[in-house]
Amino acid sequence: MSSFYPQSDVSGTIARLFVYPVKSCAGVEVQEALLTETGLDLDRAWMVVDARGEFVTQRSRPRMALIRPQIKASEVVLRAPGMLALHLGLDTVEAPANVTLWGEAVPAWDMGAVAAQWFSDFLGQPCRLVRFDPDHQRLSSMRWTGGIEAPNQFSDGFPVLVCSEGSMQDLNARLAALGHPAVGVERFRPNVVIAGVQPHDEDRLDVIRLECDAAEVHLRPVKPCARCPIPDVDPATGETGSAVGATLRTYRQDKRLDGAITFGMNSIVLHGAGTVLRVGQRLAADLRFD
Repeated sequence: MSSFYPQSDVSGTIARLFVYPVKSCAGVEVQEALLTETGLDLDRAWMVVDARGEFVTQRSRPRMALIRPQIKASEVVLRAPGMLALHLGLDTVEAPANVTLWGEAVPAWDMGAVAAQWFSDFLGQPCRLVRFDPDHQRLSSMRWTGGIEAPNQFSDGFPVLVCSEGSMQDLNARLAALGHPAVGVERFRPNVVIAGVQPHDEDRLDVIRLECDAAEVHLRPVKPCARCPIPDVDPATGETGSAVGATLRTYRQDKRLDGAITFGMNSIVLHGAGTVLRVGQRLAADLRFD
């Protein structure tokens, strides 16, 4: 057992790992993933945009939850109800493009006419699929990173989203008390789900130290994740409800974000890019009370 582990306020393990190759489509649960400075490898590497180049998500097109990626050695394969599989080569792009994400102009690479038609047909509106341009550095908000340069790809703003099993168990207990069925953590689209901590301890962790083979990885939670309507989208059906958001509003208004509803913590990579994260790896952290 490494020396840092028993001296910390909180200890636990990585319970689950998720990669979301196409922003706002279904995630891929994996047993291990390469951590890069922009987050887990291939996470939010692609994004759907409309005819104006504006990003498209489940907020307006909940059917995107039904688009399920499969990660293979040299390609990502997308499947959706009623559609033939779409194959995306990991090293294949067609033409440069300029797109907009949360009002920010982002250079990208268009994936071509076949991918555009596939998404247009399934979503019922003209769409294009784009790949993040790795030569572009898109930084997380330094207001929240404390001045640290933390690049990410097409995520909403930070490289890694951390949630805990304890937080989900607490939410599901509250849903059950109100007569609602339990929901899965997939609705909250985390990258790293941790076990062995109390509900919402992730809100109060300083640096999360992960024991990865011979190396250590340091993740720092920096900003609570404000929640839009996506957690009310059923990932199995693409149908929307209201129970999750209504329940969260009863106990998750966050004064750090002027009363916004939050769940999970946006995190940055301080140390360990190039290391493989695996389910079961141990973690330790100290609590902070700002």
